[in-house]
Amino acid sequence: MVTFLVVLHVFVCLALIAIVLVQGSGKGAEIGASFGAGSSQTVFGATGGQTFMAKLTTGAAVIFMLTSLILAYFHGLPGASSVMPEQVAPTAQEAPATPATPAPTAEKAAPAADAKK
Repeated sequence: MVTFLVVLHVFVCLALIAIVLVQGSGKGAEIGASFGAGSSQTVFGATGGQTFMAKLTTGAAVIFMLTSLILAYFHGLPGASSVMPEQVAPTAQEAPATPATPAPTAEKAAPAADAKK
């Protein structure tokens, strides 16, 4: 079920991007219509393409929001898996350096000093 929703969500996301890019009526769109390209508006019927594309955008946006909410709900359920680990492993801490040979203590150093006298 979740896999189906993720696939649907990604498909609707890509479709929504494509729909918005196809609509792209910038500053030059009115200029193109004045030079005879205005007949392309009748491709979707007498009402024009604006209402068809607006309805398509609205439908894709509603489906996108619903799949987003449903996926968020499923993720919040107990036992839901996550790609993030529960606990981050601690980094290795450096151990304090121990000397290779033990330092001479005062008791061991004293007999050596007495032997030199």
